[in-house]
Amino acid sequence: MKVFVIIPAAGLGTRMSAASSARAKKSVPSKQFTELNGTPILIHTLRKFAASPEVSEISVALRKSEIVGFRNRLEKEAKDALAKKIQLVEGGEHRQQSVANALTALTATSEDIVLVHDAVRPLVTEEIIRNVIQAAQKYGAAIAGYPAVDTVKQVERTAEGAVITTTIPRERVVMAQTPQGFRYDVLKKAFDEAGADGFMGTDEASLVERSGHKVAVVMGSPQNIKITTPADMDLAEFYLRR
Repeated sequence: MKVFVIIPAAGLGTRMSAASSARAKKSVPSKQFTELNGTPILIHTLRKFAASPEVSEISVALRKSEIVGFRNRLEKEAKDALAKKIQLVEGGEHRQQSVANALTALTATSEDIVLVHDAVRPLVTEEIIRNVIQAAQKYGAAIAGYPAVDTVKQVERTAEGAVITTTIPRERVVMAQTPQGFRYDVLKKAFDEAGADGFMGTDEASLVERSGHKVAVVMGSPQNIKITTPADMDLAEFYLRR
């Protein structure tokens, strides 16, 4: 059994770019290439999976215009990440298309495990990676998740704002993180069905759920943050210093 990792990194990161450019009044790189302590966030993320003994191969989905430049940057600045086979593939307009492209490019068997991880979630730990792999082997599908700490309200959107319709018990809610791990045949079936039906999900687990396969949850971490805004950068730098 092999473990493959797919990192979709073809997005523009509009929330980060808009906030940063408004402050600096100049264009900024896509958030996955924004530097965190002098190194692009994406390379921080890659290193976490390259260091995992369970991982066999990593695929990164990028915009076509970024593939050559990123390969050169890896060879110059992150040769340690190249200890694992890294395949750079052309991504799509949406995350789901990027993951589908990378999935098609894999040479995997039905029992192999495929992890999908956010490019801008660089603080994932070896323990979380290992636990998701083990749960995916056991159940066929698993994600990292963290219990909700705030009270969760379901609302109805109106022209004048939002109105609460119910309070959802926190014990029934987890905040989905990545990696999300799946047996290859489970994930491929879910993507094929979604593609045939023109369905776009919010993450890979939503496609697998739609396909009728139960998804297990393993404990994530409050530090396993997805860097989306400049404030997240400050928090990530704090965690790295620790």
